[in-house]
Amino acid sequence: MPGAAHAWRALGGDPALLDRVSCTPRAVLPARLPVLALARATVSVCSLAAAELSSVRSEGAGGGPAPVPAVHVDDGAVAAAFTSERHLRTDGRAPVTFSALSRFWRTRDGWLRTHANYPHHRARLLAALGISAENGEHRDDLDDLDAPGTRRDPAPRTAPDARDARDERDERDERDDAMLAEMLAAELAGRDAVEVEETVLAAGGLAVAVRTSAEWAEHPQGVRVSERPLLTTVRMDQTPLRTLPEPAGPGPLHGVRVLDLTRVLAGPVATRALALFGADVLRIDSPQLRENADTHADTGMGKRSALLDLASRAGQSAFEELLSAADVVVTGYRPGALDRFGLAPESLADRRPGVIVGQLSAWGAYGPWHRRRGFDSLVQAATGISLLEGQRDEEGEEIPGALPAQALDHGTGYLLAAAVMRALTEQRRGRCGSRLVRVALAQTADWLMNGLTSQAQHAPSASTSAPGTTPGEEPGGDQSRRQDLADPAAWLAEADSPLGRMRYVLPPVGYEGSPSDWSRPTVPAGTDPAAWW
Repeated sequence: MPGAAHAWRALGGDPALLDRVSCTPRAVLPARLPVLALARATVSVCSLAAAELSSVRSEGAGGGPAPVPAVHVDDGAVAAAFTSERHLRTDGRAPVTFSALSRFWRTRDGWLRTHANYPHHRARLLAALGISAENGEHRDDLDDLDAPGTRRDPAPRTAPDARDARDERDERDERDDAMLAEMLAAELAGRDAVEVEETVLAAGGLAVAVRTSAEWAEHPQGVRVSERPLLTTVRMDQTPLRTLPEPAGPGPLHGVRVLDLTRVLAGPVATRALALFGADVLRIDSPQLRENADTHADTGMGKRSALLDLASRAGQSAFEELLSAADVVVTGYRPGALDRFGLAPESLADRRPGVIVGQLSAWGAYGPWHRRRGFDSLVQAATGISLLEGQRDEEGEEIPGALPAQALDHGTGYLLAAAVMRALTEQRRGRCGSRLVRVALAQTADWLMNGLTSQAQHAPSASTSAPGTTPGEEPGGDQSRRQDLADPAAWLAEADSPLGRMRYVLPPVGYEGSPSDWSRPTVPAGTDPAAWW
């Protein structure tokens, strides 16, 4: 698997360990770009990083590390996991997905991609284009997420009256969005894509001009991305190793405490993987900026969940108490956005020597776009992926499309989890010090379009198009029209949870003898106190 070899090398892993990985290939995730190669590679290295760490934390017969367990990856499990949000059901209800205002739009000179799944982003988009809408909410504090997401948080489904209220609100929103979509289409048809991109950006909204891969390669941000490795890990200090308690259960991360300050989708995928392998993951959300309920249900497996206002003195005090005993801090907000809360990586290492900081962003911590918000769909549009995955209409015009999964999100999430576990392994081996791990959706996109494409020309995923796909179709749109070539039933499970009866996708990562499912189901946001067990 050349993709796995490249990723494992970027992670600093021993190439000899790749012999421990095997795969069951299946015809899944069809696309023009090697999406399956990306998905398989990221799941493989995440699994191998966990297997390696389990070896380091387990003593063999001679008193040294135990042999590294074998890793087996099944493409069917990988494809199901990369589309996990589609398979989720809560009491039989399918998740709420993309807003009608999150889509491609024709402009005077091409195409534009918008993201308006959160109410504040929706309001800013409309305001920037001079379109008024009722109920436009606007929040500035902690509105800095860089990871992709779904539409706004539906009301809890805990009682019939709540369900009825939510249904009525959704019907009203759908009618409003349909009307607003017509107004947006008319407005954007007379404007240039890049001009709208800058206008919406200035208003705090999210819109990106759809570019060709050649245009992105010449763009200042694209140039910077192409100069960078897939991911980076740097040592921030030389702090002596802290002793971890002996693993008290299955998985190599027992005794490891992880503070999860991420939002949809890549960051929560990473911390969900860490929770699978035994980490005590405490997700922290702002009371003023709750996560989408369906995305939280999908990515909250194995975690605890607390609400904490980092802008308050009480919240800061509680966070300092948590940090004083944390081993890992993972953030999913744009670089610099959390600095005012004392969450810059260097500041965290100063206050908690030896900590591992995982930092996820959309565009990277460099270049002219490093402070921009971003989501998987926007990165696809900017980097040329949307046009590569699109089609031509009857007149020969290019119509943008999308990958068969939010692969930048999921793939980057598994890379981040792998990097955190490799950093822990390096610490266990005596290479002391705090570490900063950085990943970015744009770097993963560059790998998909360049490195993986050159290595995987004959990969199973390199088919010409997805069967039944409409030009420009969203991965979060009508999923019945985009069918993977494998039945996901074998990789689905059901369980009761505080949210209701859940159907969810089993984890695709693991190794011989590792947990095959999470130890606890998703709990509602804010269920737990902001404290360690």
